Amino acid sequence: MKTIQSALTPRRPARPTAPRPAPQMAISALLLVPALLLLPALCASCSGKQGSSAADPGPNQAGAMPAEGDKSASNNSNEIDVLLCDGETKIAVDPATAQSREQGQAIADALMTQWKRANGDQAWEESVTRAHPNIPPPADNSELIAANTQGEGHAYGNFDERDVRTWERETTRFVREGAAVFHDGDALGSTIAVSCDMCHPDAANTHPETYPKFQTQLGRVVLLRDMINWCLQHPVRAPAMAPDDPRMRAMEAYIVAQRKGKTLNYGRH
Repeated sequence: MKTIQSALTPRRPARPTAPRPAPQMAISALLLVPALLLLPALCASCSGKQGSSAADPGPNQAGAMPAEGDKSASNNSNEIDVLLCDGETKIAVDPATAQSREQGQAIADALMTQWKRANGDQAWEESVTRAHPNIPPPADNSELIAANTQGEGHAYGNFDERDVRTWERETTRFVREGAAVFHDGDALGSTIAVSCDMCHPDAANTHPETYPKFQTQLGRVVLLRDMINWCLQHPVRAPAMAPDDPRMRAMEAYIVAQRKGKTLNYGRH
């Protein structure tokens, strides 16, 4: 009976539904498709602008390689722009064609030729030779023995001639280690076979006696090691070194040794 009664019970008429705005949706979809197709291009354009922003603070952090996107505008997509220490002079280089010291020297010479052409009125230490290593000796401390300046409670204790020779030997060894790194693109980690001496023979024009000072390339006051890292990442195209990296410490010692006798004058440009 329940089944029969349910079947005989009249059903309520279905509520009429509003017609769907099919034409409007179709038009919106047609407008959306081109926008979606343009989205990847817009993203790529934005990424390119961000990568070349003039607000870039300067070199990467210690241990970081130069940006892979730092490509030249030439037809060869493998080329990279190699900057000189001034942050302006540059040439395009294909790393695959720069694997020997001779090729690295050619890159450095091309950069320096361009710089000298644009800055002919600025002094450069042309007289410095490319001898390796042409290192002045450390200070002679033998007069400390002759003057008999030791006394009870002296900071260095009871030193003798053997101590003086040890000081000289170890200091010289440390500086020579820095010279070896300074002249060796492989030791520096260069990807284009460039070493520091190719632009700065015998550490010429490094002026460690003028640091700390404001360096325009980095946009802040820096120490000598900061400028060394900037040069590593740009003209040398190598990873930056940590401050306590033995190579960094040895190179700083070598550069300072090469300026022996110069008066300290921090902040000078």
